[in-house]
Amino acid sequence: MSTENEGNAVPPAPSAPPVPVASPDASPQAHTTPEGTEGPAGPGHRPADQQPGQGYPAAPAGAEPTAPLPPVPGTAPQPPAASPQGSWPPPPPPGTPAYAEGAGGAGGGAAWGASYQQPVPKPKGRGGLLAAVLVAALVAGGLGGGLGYTLARNNDNGSSTTVSASDNGAAQVKRAPGTIANVAAKALPSTVTIEAEGSNGDGGTGTGFVFDKQGHIITNNHVVADALDGGKLTATFPDGRKYDAEVVGHAQGYDVAVVKLKNPPSDLDPLPLGDSDKVAVGDETIAIGAPFGLSNTVTTGIISAKNRPVASSDGSATSKASYMSALQTDASINPGNSGGPLLDASGAVIGINSAIQSSGSSGGFGSGGQSGSIGLGFAIPINQAKYVAQQLIKTGKPVYAKIGASVSLEDSTDGAKITDQGSGGAAAVESGGPADKAGLKPGDVITKLDDSVIDSGPTLIGEIWTHKPGDKVTITYKRGGQEHTAQLTLGARTGDS
Repeated sequence: MSTENEGNAVPPAPSAPPVPVASPDASPQAHTTPEGTEGPAGPGHRPADQQPGQGYPAAPAGAEPTAPLPPVPGTAPQPPAASPQGSWPPPPPPGTPAYAEGAGGAGGGAAWGASYQQPVPKPKGRGGLLAAVLVAALVAGGLGGGLGYTLARNNDNGSSTTVSASDNGAAQVKRAPGTIANVAAKALPSTVTIEAEGSNGDGGTGTGFVFDKQGHIITNNHVVADALDGGKLTATFPDGRKYDAEVVGHAQGYDVAVVKLKNPPSDLDPLPLGDSDKVAVGDETIAIGAPFGLSNTVTTGIISAKNRPVASSDGSATSKASYMSALQTDASINPGNSGGPLLDASGAVIGINSAIQSSGSSGGFGSGGQSGSIGLGFAIPINQAKYVAQQLIKTGKPVYAKIGASVSLEDSTDGAKITDQGSGGAAAVESGGPADKAGLKPGDVITKLDDSVIDSGPTLIGEIWTHKPGDKVTITYKRGGQEHTAQLTLGARTGDS
């Protein structure tokens, strides 16, 4: 099973994250559902949702390691497996555990977006904002029941006299539309606590929410990963109803998965989907999940930042990295919250809670010494997650946009440098691919994708994945000290392997 990533080294993060959108309607990209794609109606789609768009960024060097919300119960993470340079899917940034074994060159048509060339490790010491987050597979173990019993027992002194408020007074309390209590009351019945158990008995607990009336539930890939090969999945609603479920499709790169309830009830009420492109810094947020196994927990906060480059992994030896251009929130989310909805003040889903940055301290609240929230949580924008989910429901496989070039993961704030060689000796620029047709060459340093500043390879991947195959983008790059621009049409890659 997956375990928490506390203490794992984090990849160097860009010192200057992409410039956030200035206003709610200043979205750089508008996302629409591909014609013919089935899925629930809802405002625009983002990636640009563990819980679309495409990429996720890395964090600055010297920053404290981030902790993916680990599944429950956790076991000590194994050392990450070594990945060949330039392998695809791209290996996690330096220090970020890889998700799984396997490689496919970015060149030669195997790259998802921009593949990464593993850089030579550099000494630590430079400060900066850590944008790379280890996937917090917010999973919790059997902590909830025992904890609740202990608290109740400790508070039972056996000799107290209480005074109750009158029923008339309680009845006068009104929770108007738009209040947190009102939003929670409407959203909780459509959230589920997901328990994933592998064939070896390992597993964890996460969260998901109702996507449509057919019984599809959206969650994070890392929440269901343990149950993919002959495991067992169950989804429990707040009213106690429990259903067996199966994975319809999962996208490791996006960290989004769709599961379907077996024999779903007829009264499912899908959560309304908002427009993550129109979210503004300072907007109120409400998160629902099962932190440390405490199901149906509601927390609040605000949007702290947008377009935050994040690379995440669950820290296991078989784990590959996921990349997102995330919504950052200070709402308290912890292991067990993964896959749960991040709502706006009206109750619409604007993101899928997927990862947290950890202080790296041990002995946190929960089993296995998992660290908890320090106010730095990251969610996959719902516009991206919606697009991914619809693709998974339709075909069972994710589709990623790509430029067909291998880029370096070196700790640099100058941009994403196209490497001299791709994975396994393949060409760094795929012959006949989008980058090749646009005239890009090894050694070119990409500094912008449309209006988004690119300061590293992981940031470039995150931005590419906020688009769909076929989108036209403008690339700004430097060659020999001179700045150039080129337009290209993004290609497509199907599947994670």
